[in-house]
Amino acid sequence: MSAQKKRNFQIEAFKHRVVVDPKYAEKTWKILEHAIHEIYNHNASGLSFEELYRNAYNMVLHKFGEKLYSGLVTTMTFHLKEISKAIEAAQGELFLVELNRKWADHNKALQMIRDILMYMDRTFIPSTHKTPVHELGLNLWRDVVIHSSKTQTRLRDTLLELVHMERSGEVINRGLMRNIIKMLMDLGSSVYQEDFEKHFLDVSADFYRLESQQFIESCDCGDYLKKAERRLNEEIERVSHYLDARSEPKITSVVEKEMIESHMQRLVHMENSGLVFMFVDDKYEDLGRMYNLFRRVSSGLSIVRDVMTSYIRDTGKQLVTDPDRIKDPVDYVQRLLDLKDKYDKVISMAFNNDKTFQNALNSSFEYFINLNARSPEFISLFVDDKLRRGLRGVSEEDIEIVLDKVMMLFRYLQEKDVFEKYYKQHLAKRLLSGKTVSDDAERSLIVKLKTECGYQFTSKLEGMFTDMKTSQDTMQGFYARFGAELGEGPTLVVQVLTTGSWPTQASTTCNLPSEILGICEKFKSYYLGTHTGRRLSWQTNMGSADLKATFGKGQKHELNVSTYQMCVLMLFNNADSLNYRDIEQATEIPAVDLKRCLQSLACVKGRNVLRKEPMSKDIAEDDAFFFNDKFTSKLYKVKIGTVVAQRESEPENQETRQRVEEDRKPQIEAAIVRIMKARRVLDHNNIVTEVTKQLQSRFLPNPVVIKKRIESLIEREFLERDKEDRKLYRYLA
Repeated sequence: MSAQKKRNFQIEAFKHRVVVDPKYAEKTWKILEHAIHEIYNHNASGLSFEELYRNAYNMVLHKFGEKLYSGLVTTMTFHLKEISKAIEAAQGELFLVELNRKWADHNKALQMIRDILMYMDRTFIPSTHKTPVHELGLNLWRDVVIHSSKTQTRLRDTLLELVHMERSGEVINRGLMRNIIKMLMDLGSSVYQEDFEKHFLDVSADFYRLESQQFIESCDCGDYLKKAERRLNEEIERVSHYLDARSEPKITSVVEKEMIESHMQRLVHMENSGLVFMFVDDKYEDLGRMYNLFRRVSSGLSIVRDVMTSYIRDTGKQLVTDPDRIKDPVDYVQRLLDLKDKYDKVISMAFNNDKTFQNALNSSFEYFINLNARSPEFISLFVDDKLRRGLRGVSEEDIEIVLDKVMMLFRYLQEKDVFEKYYKQHLAKRLLSGKTVSDDAERSLIVKLKTECGYQFTSKLEGMFTDMKTSQDTMQGFYARFGAELGEGPTLVVQVLTTGSWPTQASTTCNLPSEILGICEKFKSYYLGTHTGRRLSWQTNMGSADLKATFGKGQKHELNVSTYQMCVLMLFNNADSLNYRDIEQATEIPAVDLKRCLQSLACVKGRNVLRKEPMSKDIAEDDAFFFNDKFTSKLYKVKIGTVVAQRESEPENQETRQRVEEDRKPQIEAAIVRIMKARRVLDHNNIVTEVTKQLQSRFLPNPVVIKKRIESLIEREFLERDKEDRKLYRYLA
């Protein structure tokens, strides 16, 4: 079946001749032209807009759109020229008032004209690609009024003069300014930019360049920053009141460049008022202002940060290297904490907790705290002082704050193992003497150290607490068994210390008094009877004793002394006087310890239970000692020579250092073996890098020491050198 042939239908207009009056267009245009004149002359109330719209509609319909459009341009141009003359004739302040009034009139007229010519706007103008009526009115206003030879420059200068007056403190008509600026913006962003903004920015740059130079010569840094901040805020406010919002970043950039960027170095280093002065005098407000202003310009904060870093490093270096400051370890650490608190407060209050500044502060502290090799020892002594007596009566929250501050300093240490060495010694003395403020505080610090450095770092410290608890249980068992048998004799309290957990002490000989020796032997046999495979050695240098003593006139006191001091004092039960050599022979206490012991018994005022002849501060081998029966004290219990940690002498410090170095050797070797096991083959430089990376949480290994440990491992056949490349090492499985 064939498809039907499609037919195309077309409806044509009714063909008859329409007769149009030859003068129709002219007559109609005259009516519309008259209406436009009346609108501009403020006589629009008598016009029939419906009739006018119909006339304009018919002109377009009858193909007279071009005549209508060109007539509109001619008529509007005529009126705008008249308006321009009126504006030009306005004098002084009336110039902008007249311009604003005429602009408002023109907009109203334009609205009415657009309503009348709406049909032309919708049909004729799009088809002929002409400018719409409203836009045409704006363009003609721009070209005829604003860009007239007498108005363009005058308008720009008047606006800039008003801005200058406002900057100088005078009050201007902001509403009028806002209207005129909005007019320029309505005429197109290019008009606003070319006729006003470009010149506004240039004039502003000149203004602030000159003003900043005057300020910098006459103000200190703080005052200058206040003025700069005020000017910046004024410009931001000015934009919000009568300028285009897009002008804000441009004008603020001008102020920042001329008032801040051009003078940064001079401001920061200004004598008696610059950045360092602000740090010294805690000028938090000025520091905050400098931070907020300098952050607005590139490299501004880096300049502040560099000066801060340099100053903190210099200050810290003076603190840690000053011979007078390092005499008192507790004061030394307190000054470090005070310095850290000071700059933490600066960063918090003035620098918006800026991480880059916090990092700079941390790196500065890490730099100078490690310049003093005794910092680990001093921090441990500070902890010892606080946990022994400094935190007595302090709330748990405040104790935690102090411990957190100590941990902060601990993190800066490169030789954390040295701190561990001293901390273990000081903790041992606190535990054995029972002089710790709080077991909870002690355990809290160990938990913090464990969190920071891992289980291995604190396992021995935790073992010390375990020993103290076990010792209490042991003593309860001992007295439960022998309490009745011991009767009224001396009371013995023994702490049994696991050799590996406690600081190694050279076992020193000391002859205990016979009264004590008996109960000691009884405890020893009891302990070894209940624990197989163990050996006990008495650490008399770490003990203490309470003695009841009777002096002249029957005055009685209880003396708290060390075990060594007890051995010396008990000799005077059988003799009124003894010389140094007699005491040394009877007790066999090492000479250094014996002299310290006798000094504390005979040379300390208020504690001198012995008398020395001849009287002097030092102990000589030919000195004679007498029981001081004239000793008096207001206290019943008198502490003599209590065990307090003191900073080591130089030889002791060297000895501790040597022990630390020895302890590091197996750690370095273990790290090397771990690395080589994983890598199998590695060159020397990479081994050094990897070992340093692994051990830096405890200490920074010396590359020379690493090399020696590699040689030792080669000798013991853990590693071998590559035969072709001698810098390569191979792991031997």
